[in-house]
Amino acid sequence: MKQLTMKSVDLTQKNIDKIAELFPNVITESRAEHGKITRAIDFDLLKQELSAVLVEGEKERYQLTWPGKKQAILNANTPIDKTLRPVKENSVDWDNTQNLYIEGDNLEVLKLLQESYLNKIKCIYIDPPYNTGKDFIYKDDFKEPADEYLEESGQVDEEGCRLFQNTESNGRFHSDWLTNMYSRLKIARNLLSDNGAIFISIDDNEMANLKKICDEIFGATNFVANLVWANKEGGGGSDSKYFRVKHEYILCYAKSIDNLYIKGVGITNEERYTMQDEYVKRRGKYYLQKLNQASIQYSSSLDYPITAPDGSKIMPAIGSKQACWRWSEAKVRWGIENGFIVFKKDNQGNWQVYSKQYMNVDNNDKPIVRTNRPLSLIEEYSSTQASKRLESIFGSKVFDYSKPYELIMYLLSLVTEDEDIILDFFSGSSTTAHAVIHLNAEDGGKRRFIMVQLDEETDENSEAYKAGYKNICEIGKERIRRAAKKIKEETGADIDYGFRVFRVDSSNMKDVYYTPDMLKKDDLIDLISNIKEDRTGEDLLIQVMLELGLELSLPMETKQIEGKTVHYVAGNSLIACFDDYVPESVIKQIAAEQPLRVVFRDSSFEDDSARINVEELFKMLSPGTEIQVL
Repeated sequence: MKQLTMKSVDLTQKNIDKIAELFPNVITESRAEHGKITRAIDFDLLKQELSAVLVEGEKERYQLTWPGKKQAILNANTPIDKTLRPVKENSVDWDNTQNLYIEGDNLEVLKLLQESYLNKIKCIYIDPPYNTGKDFIYKDDFKEPADEYLEESGQVDEEGCRLFQNTESNGRFHSDWLTNMYSRLKIARNLLSDNGAIFISIDDNEMANLKKICDEIFGATNFVANLVWANKEGGGGSDSKYFRVKHEYILCYAKSIDNLYIKGVGITNEERYTMQDEYVKRRGKYYLQKLNQASIQYSSSLDYPITAPDGSKIMPAIGSKQACWRWSEAKVRWGIENGFIVFKKDNQGNWQVYSKQYMNVDNNDKPIVRTNRPLSLIEEYSSTQASKRLESIFGSKVFDYSKPYELIMYLLSLVTEDEDIILDFFSGSSTTAHAVIHLNAEDGGKRRFIMVQLDEETDENSEAYKAGYKNICEIGKERIRRAAKKIKEETGADIDYGFRVFRVDSSNMKDVYYTPDMLKKDDLIDLISNIKEDRTGEDLLIQVMLELGLELSLPMETKQIEGKTVHYVAGNSLIACFDDYVPESVIKQIAAEQPLRVVFRDSSFEDDSARINVEELFKMLSPGTEIQVL
């Protein structure tokens, strides 16, 4: 029983609860006057969250800290004047695809995606640098213009590379890595949906530190599991003096542990059981599950033909991929005779075999909760085999240390389905994209991916460079193309095999747009246009979409109306015209479509009276339209 407090509500604790929802990283512990350890607020960190400058202040508390922690918070919170520009020539099926590939610094990309994908990402998987002293990490600073800062601090090489090797001799072996990861994870948390989860691959070098910063960022109560991947056939031991290390970790956190659903954990999932037998209702409700599965262990005794209603033979193979039935021949015969087996044709006209999966109920017809929890020890999948598969896709070894796509498929299968969005902002060779496409082909899902990768240059002596891949992004995009083609040929699945490519660039707007008060006499020429001369209408459209919070996968269309270029996003969700001197007749046609939002340029109107007239037109023809101007 809950004991009554017999006193008024503790408003201090209520306020702490509210702050904890917004900023879980500022929750700490302190010793009260009576000597008891209680939950408290780290006011220095809270000040930093609410400040655009570094806040000084230090006192003893339980926490993980390092030189650069406050800078990491500042890096995460500082806005940037950047945008994403479409790269259609590198894309596949631009007009129809829902998938994205973004080239650029992942911290900048995460900032740019904040409005469009806030609370929309179901699953994040990342395989960041392990901080072995041999890998490279990013160096971030957004207080000064990027070129100025990087040039002054010497953090770029001759090619403008923003990476540096984080060796022990650097003197900040853990600090730089923590600063780097903290900023990115802090922003990534905002993108996760309330029922979303993040998986982070890591090894012993930073496992302890990673868990501590994740406890801060996601909240210790949202820790799900520290999975151990026993890397079968992996070399192991290369960085260990005393033991051959044959495992890595995959740290998992939820956005909200109360909303997390992992398949097989305490499931009734009643909404799944939508069917019921017409004549044998005592069996209860059921759903259909495919009888063939490529993911179960192959057995020749379960690889046999089943006779379809039209007399044709059905084999369990999925395309050219070896598979087997889940039931024996005798059990299938019994299932057909007793109505437990269903035959249906797919979109290609091929017969598929399903078994009826009935809901378990108790004596009162209440659903029984199943507990079939996945193990924290993952003993399948091999990095050695993953490397060989990637090499077979390209014909040479173009990338080192790629994770098995089957491992990522397994993780995604636990927490995603339908049209969920999966994000990987350390995408490397695009293993996660490969896994998403393969999983969709296997279960008919419509999952979408967002891959983010800095265009790190490949070494001139590497196989990748010799094969014509000058940076990692070229490898990642080509892997998606080749893997998608192979999966389509093998399975014939009717799924999304394409992706839209975007690249981080400076804002489409000139400096005068952001700081008109800094305008000098010599800069008056810039008043002719506040938009950079090399930018297109599509460039402007993407930046507008990012600011308005529209997903970059939405359908886009361009029309000519009386010689003016008009852009449409998702029908009338957004209509934009960036041409000069747009006549009233064109504006009337736009307003007649009653867009939710409409965007023009300042120069679209001849003068202030023309601008006022446009507002009056929309009030009359489309009063619900939100009008904005560049």
